[in-house]
Amino acid sequence: MPHRLPILISVPHGGIGVPPEVAGRIALEPPALQYFSDPASIHLFDFSDRVKAFVSTPVSRVVVDLNRPPYHRPPRHRDGVIKLQTSLGYPVWNEGEQPDIQGIHRLLLYYYFPYHARIDTLLDAHRIRVAFDCHSMVPIGLPGQPDEGQERPLICLGNMGDRHGFPKKGVLATCPATWVQQLAGKFQERFPGPGNVAINHPFSGGFISNAHYWHKGIPWVQLEVNRSLYESREASPQNGSLVDPVHLNDLGTSIWEVLEQWYHDVVKDANP
Repeated sequence: MPHRLPILISVPHGGIGVPPEVAGRIALEPPALQYFSDPASIHLFDFSDRVKAFVSTPVSRVVVDLNRPPYHRPPRHRDGVIKLQTSLGYPVWNEGEQPDIQGIHRLLLYYYFPYHARIDTLLDAHRIRVAFDCHSMVPIGLPGQPDEGQERPLICLGNMGDRHGFPKKGVLATCPATWVQQLAGKFQERFPGPGNVAINHPFSGGFISNAHYWHKGIPWVQLEVNRSLYESREASPQNGSLVDPVHLNDLGTSIWEVLEQWYHDVVKDANP
């Protein structure tokens, strides 16, 4: 058995399943449900045999978004922990079948809070040195987002800081800037070219990395990978994600080699 590194990998958006409590109430067809999830991330980041802690979920982010605060609920938040619409404005629920407050509570009780409790348990049980919240992103910024219409980097590393990983005023950085900078440098070696690797743009981090850094003080990085690296250009809500499994496997190997080298070179003997 290979030596497992004291790293936690969280993959909160890889599932495409619908909980039985709300089966039949989802307005999205299966290809759209898959497309609006991070459908390949659960395989791309499956380093469960190489790290001491791995946590994922089979439930689609469209139904329960684990990377949102639990108080970001509808109707005030349409793209919150329980969504009313997708990132492109597609309605998630059949007309009149959105969950009420009791239904929202049950979804959070069964699928949301256990995920976060599991993270805290694993962080304590395995003396984790650094954690990654792992995601994929569509190649072009979506309508209404700060980078709308812009090409996105191939790799984005988020620690809630500025473009160099340094803390912003009044905000805790979830990982030391020097660590993030060196990780970006190692990814740049694998993905050479201007703009291919970015720090805190377009995403600086989400609820998972921020909340659990506050809980435990263990460094977190949100890792975003561009779906163009493994997904067909024909991918769409109508066609689904259309993943190339060879590219996906090769990309997963490259990502792990970067993380492993970075851990041994930067994290292993460092004090955050």
